[in-house]
Amino acid sequence: MKKNMNSLFSGLITSKTRIKILMRLFLNPERNAYLRELADEFHASPSHIKEELDQLREANLLTSKKNGRQVLFSANQKHPVFNELHSMVKKALGMDRILESMIKRLGNLEKAMLIDDYAEGKDTGIIDLVLIGDIDQKNLQDLTKKTEKYIDRKIRTLALSKKEYNKLVPNLRQRPQFILWQRGV
Repeated sequence: MKKNMNSLFSGLITSKTRIKILMRLFLNPERNAYLRELADEFHASPSHIKEELDQLREANLLTSKKNGRQVLFSANQKHPVFNELHSMVKKALGMDRILESMIKRLGNLEKAMLIDDYAEGKDTGIIDLVLIGDIDQKNLQDLTKKTEKYIDRKIRTLALSKKEYNKLVPNLRQRPQFILWQRGV
């Protein structure tokens, strides 16, 4: 699936850097990034990143705002294709399959969230996933192994009871996070 979605992106969008920018900013649209931050992350020249950001901004897929001397870029959530792009990015990273399997098989799942790199939209190959609820550990291990093979990424899970989660909330709030699923929402 990952290879198919990535090849779909690369078939539609010929610039690999542009794809990385879209993946980074559309996975977690609440996050934003500076030009230099993206250049460092993608090991590319700031002028190349600026060119790509300008084209995406010109297409109205990104918004930008000044913050002192720097410009912050983020996904344009008001763009008519935002929902589709957001969904495609999640599919390309395998998030749709992870969620589907988790909800069905993990017991009394109350909340699932990404933390750290993937919460910021960085595809580092290691997905840090926090699961809150009464989690079936046997199914979690089995599901993690199968999903890792399917999406070609490593998954690190932290399963917490509601009480354990409430104790760790102050520490977790200091880390980038993105809620994937929450019961009743």
